[in-house]
Amino acid sequence: MTTTTSTLVRRHVVGVADMKLAKGEGNLIVTHALGSCIGIALIDPVAKVGGILHFMLPDSKVNPERAESSKWMFADRAVPAYFEQAYAMGASKQRLSVYIAGGAQFVDKKDVFAIGKRNHTALRKIFWKLGILIKGENIGGTISRTLYLDVDSGACWFSSGGKEFKL
Repeated sequence: MTTTTSTLVRRHVVGVADMKLAKGEGNLIVTHALGSCIGIALIDPVAKVGGILHFMLPDSKVNPERAESSKWMFADRAVPAYFEQAYAMGASKQRLSVYIAGGAQFVDKKDVFAIGKRNHTALRKIFWKLGILIKGENIGGTISRTLYLDVDSGACWFSSGGKEFKL
């Protein structure tokens, strides 16, 4: 999906266990390599605030020390902080469109660890507690995804295997 905005000048790349928020015109946000990790894109079209969070694991209790040093790694800590920062930039929960992608299963065919499924379950619980509704999603399977958000138009899409899909 080519963005509809001709003024795009800033491309923000979100790493693994990372988050980026942007405000105003000319911002495209992207995160690569969403395997079992989950990417959360949010957009407030009125405030022109958008972002992507790329978290890796569901629960920070498995490694509290790592959770302290990597704020965006664990869903239970990262997701609430991500939304709080978006609200601090002027986003309104009532105007948000939220999209999610990832949660694939790669490690083993028997799905012993089920990290993608566990990430998705944890995220749904957190969203329920926060009162967040999902507008579009592409979760599970065995594909890696790249997630994009055009802050100007509010368009959100992902690519996989050389093809692009709207969320």
